[in-house]
Amino acid sequence: MRIATNTIYDQSTNAMNRQQSALLKVGSQISSGKKVNSPSDDPLATSKALAITQSAAVNEQMKTARVSVRNGLGQEESVLNSVSDALISAKTSLIKGSTGTLTDADRSSIATDLQGILDTILGQANAADGSGSYLFAGYKTTTPPFVKDASGNITYVGDNGVAAQQVDSARLMSSSDTGDKIFQSVTGTATMVARAAGGNTGTATFTTPAIDNTSDPSYRQPFSIVFSDNAGVTQYSVNGGPAVNYVAGDKITANGMSLNISGQPAVGDTITVNAGGATDIFASLKSAIDALKSPTSTQAQQAALANTLNSVANELSNNLDNVLTVRASVGTRLNELDVIDTVGQNRSLNYTESVSDLIDLDYNDALSEYSLRQIGLQASQKAFVDVQSMSLFNFLK
Repeated sequence: MRIATNTIYDQSTNAMNRQQSALLKVGSQISSGKKVNSPSDDPLATSKALAITQSAAVNEQMKTARVSVRNGLGQEESVLNSVSDALISAKTSLIKGSTGTLTDADRSSIATDLQGILDTILGQANAADGSGSYLFAGYKTTTPPFVKDASGNITYVGDNGVAAQQVDSARLMSSSDTGDKIFQSVTGTATMVARAAGGNTGTATFTTPAIDNTSDPSYRQPFSIVFSDNAGVTQYSVNGGPAVNYVAGDKITANGMSLNISGQPAVGDTITVNAGGATDIFASLKSAIDALKSPTSTQAQQAALANTLNSVANELSNNLDNVLTVRASVGTRLNELDVIDTVGQNRSLNYTESVSDLIDLDYNDALSEYSLRQIGLQASQKAFVDVQSMSLFNFLK
């Protein structure tokens, strides 16, 4: 078979071009540090690397979200710490105010201290983050969640929505809690609190309700004690039940609970018992402040003061427990973020390693192949020179 000279030249040139192209490709890989510099180099590896890169980007977004949530929870934890300290100070002031030897001026001074504590808690309840968004307003982050009217009553005007962010692939976490949950509610099993009705005129005082029978079907259900008069004999009824003669100091039992009542109640005087009492921190403190500012020149006024301060002290204990419960929830979420951060870091490392396995260059293999390609190019060039020199004219003499 006859092979044309042009064919020999073309094949030799193509062989050199292939070797040179392969050498340049390896050189490009060495200079970039990547074995895949364009999708055409390895379409499958490129596709896999792109999917992993997208997953890594989502992981970074969730990392940013965790930073945001951690900042919000950190600010909330700081506020709740201050509120806890304020409630403890308020309870101390109530104990001082219950001292029987104090004058009206002394109690007025204590009321001023409590007013300062109330204002402090209100300020903390209306705390905002660095961007000016109110922490405890739900979705209404542009307006203060608590407002005070002309009478000093404080109302929650935020909503019940809780801002939450995706901190992991299967975890949506709230970065704060609503103000009504913290400052105007009591969660869990709250202490039963007895309170005298606002119109009571007698001198009756009462103790904190005690647990008598947890197996009572109506255990911890609210009840009311109403006093009446029957032919000069003071009586009382529980939740509208039959009237019973009242004896000062006797223990009155209902719904698995009991409390001791002393003094002489007036007709129509009412004492209510329920779990947690008033759940509003601001309302409880305001009632204590008003009571301390009121004169105590009569026994009835002294009894009203003692009952109010005792009730408020129990209510603040429940409020403090509630704040600590929310604070514990914040701490749990912060700890969970630490765990998720660790998982996220490991996931990020795995993504980086997977992309590296697909795209990055193994220099040992690349340098070895580079040397091999150099030898191949040199061999093809030598072969071309040898073929080029082959001619019949070299043998004619």
